Amino acid sequence: MAEMLDQLKEQLLARIDTDDLLEVDKVNRYIKLRELDMACNEAIEKEGATITIENGSQRFIKAHPAMNEKSKLNSQMIALEKSINFINGNLVPSPSSASVEGKQGEYEPSDLI
Repeated sequence: MAEMLDQLKEQLLARIDTDDLLEVDKVNRYIKLRELDMACNEAIEKEGATITIENGSQRFIKAHPAMNEKSKLNSQMIALEKSINFINGNLVPSPSSASVEGKQGEYEPSDLI
């Protein structure tokens, strides 16, 4: 797993201006979040997606706490992906990059037919 993270870090660093320390920091934070996500995966695989809580005579089942953490980590990773200034194309396409049949700007009424 560490090898995969090293390769991911290399790929991300190849796509940014490594002289920009803020961008390098974002990549490092992204890799750390990915490490935490993988640790959550391991805990869930080991203990299962649900856990049993015993409180005196009461017993109930609830979702593994790592499930909630994975959701938070995912949101943070997506936000970081969007904020990283990639120089060789974005990992996350911007909404303005989509166009109808490659056209940009004004459309003719005949385009609707």
